[in-house]
Amino acid sequence: MLANMANSLIQHKRIHSTVAKAKALQRFVEPLLTRSKSDTTHSRRIAFGYLRNKEGVSELFGEVASRIKDRPGGYTRVVKTGFRRGDGAETALIELVDYNELYRAEKTSKRKKTRRAGKRAAAAEGDQLGKSESKVTEAEKETGGTAEKPSGENPEEQAGRDADDKAVK
Repeated sequence: MLANMANSLIQHKRIHSTVAKAKALQRFVEPLLTRSKSDTTHSRRIAFGYLRNKEGVSELFGEVASRIKDRPGGYTRVVKTGFRRGDGAETALIELVDYNELYRAEKTSKRKKTRRAGKRAAAAEGDQLGKSESKVTEAEKETGGTAEKPSGENPEEQAGRDADDKAVK
C-alpha cells in the first residue's frame, strides 16, 4: 500500500489520505527522496525495490530530484484537512514541499534580511551623541544650567512666546 501511495505522491505531487497513512507515507518516502539526490545505479535499484514502478523511479530521479537538490530535508508536508464524512476519520493532504506554488511565490518575494547596524554604525551613532551632548552642556554653562535644548527657532520668535507665556500667568 505504501509503495502505491508513494508512486501516486511522486507522480501527482500531492494526495489526500488519512492522517495516519500520510504520516506513515512521509516516513516511507523521505529516505527515497534523499537517496534520489545522488543519481547512481545503486540508488536507482534501491528506489525501484521500494517503489516497484519504472516510471515512478525515473520521475523521482529526474524532475523531483532536480527540485529538491538544495533542500537539506523535510521534502514533504502533511496538512490536516478535517474529518471524513462516513467514518469520522481525520484526513490530511500530503504534498511535496517544493511543488506548492503558493508557498514558493511567497518565498521568492521575500528579500534577504540584512543587519541594519554594524560596528561602524554604532560607533558613528555614539560620536553623534557625544557631539550633541557637548552642545547642550555648553548652552547650560552659558545660562547657568537652566537652558533648554536648542530648538533651531528664531530667537526673536522664542522671546515673544516667552513674553506671552509670562503675560498669561
